[in-house]
Amino acid sequence: MSRLIAVTGKGGVGKTTVAALLVMRLLQRGYRPVLAVDADPNTCLDAALGVNVVKTVGGVREDARKFAQERTVRGMDKKRFLQLRIAESLVESDDFDLIAMGRSEGPGCYCYANNVLKAVLNAMVSRYPYVVLDNEAGLENLSRRIVNKVGILVIVTDPTSRGFETVRRLHALAGEMEIAYDNLAIVVNRLRRQELPAGAEELRAVTGADIMVGLPEDENILTISEQNGNLIHLSPDNPVLIGMDRILEKII
Repeated sequence: MSRLIAVTGKGGVGKTTVAALLVMRLLQRGYRPVLAVDADPNTCLDAALGVNVVKTVGGVREDARKFAQERTVRGMDKKRFLQLRIAESLVESDDFDLIAMGRSEGPGCYCYANNVLKAVLNAMVSRYPYVVLDNEAGLENLSRRIVNKVGILVIVTDPTSRGFETVRRLHALAGEMEIAYDNLAIVVNRLRRQELPAGAEELRAVTGADIMVGLPEDENILTISEQNGNLIHLSPDNPVLIGMDRILEKII
């Protein structure tokens, strides 16, 4: 059974960095293989993990819309054809694989395309013991039920009152959308002090979060992220990377 970690939060708080560090920490602790899913249209998880996405699922979705209007695809079942196309979008590494959703292209209804996409991705996810899903800002991908159930929903925020208010809204929205998850983790990112800011415990109580993790601002990670660089060679004793352990202990 796959264990899925879904990372979300408002833009600019470092959720892609957190997703990449979760993948890295799983690998460092010997939990593999890992599937990394970049569900943000502004694809950048691949750069953080030191690989390069060439094809995205977004392009395949457009093909599915066109193929839905045809009876056959040169003698091959349409669903099988699209499964092969999605498989071609998979970036394979030694210990992890990555697939990027990318952007949809073109107008029209994507109902058939999205149904195929969900079915194929769920089949793909089931082949990996651990999956890390980097969402776009908000909960749109999860609301579309691209995956059925989340092991840990990780909401990333900066240490500001406005950031905390966004977490409250996302938590309430997850309830309204009936998004299923086993555990909720709140990550307060880029702390300049050792202690969590005022309001953190109240936020944990309001949301019922199982985990609240404070991650210090780290110059190495900040520099790499600003340059859209590769985090994969970060030292295993980096304090931010070690902070991932508190999240992983709930799922491993």
